[in-house]
Amino acid sequence: MGLNQALDISVSGISAERVAMELIASNIANINTTRTAFGGPYRRRIAVMGEEPVSFDTYLVRAQEQVGGGVEVVDIVEDQSPFQRVYKPGHPDADAQGFVDLPNVDLSTEMVDMMYASRLYEANITAFNATKKMMQDTLQIQ
Repeated sequence: MGLNQALDISVSGISAERVAMELIASNIANINTTRTAFGGPYRRRIAVMGEEPVSFDTYLVRAQEQVGGGVEVVDIVEDQSPFQRVYKPGHPDADAQGFVDLPNVDLSTEMVDMMYASRLYEANITAFNATKKMMQDTLQIQ
């Protein structure tokens, strides 16, 4: 694997984890949103990651080196777990029995996911910086 390819893989990981952290921030910001533009409470959103697609020629070259193409966010899906039902008869979104459907966002789950995503983000930055240092040291050889 070349150093430029190593940089590209680290950058793809950084970009993918940035998207994941933005979704987590959005989930936390909407933890009490009971009515969205689409109707109903906010649904937790999750980033689905996959290997970055590469062209056939690039794939042949990388197959000899046994190297992948990095990572990308393939899809953003809504968590289909049930909403939390809370008894709040005075709430404007309460049903006839006085229950309100709250988003399916759990703060502790979001915080754990945020810590995991931030660690992956930091690991990719560390790998990027190490590769950059190797490139700089290579140019210094006399």
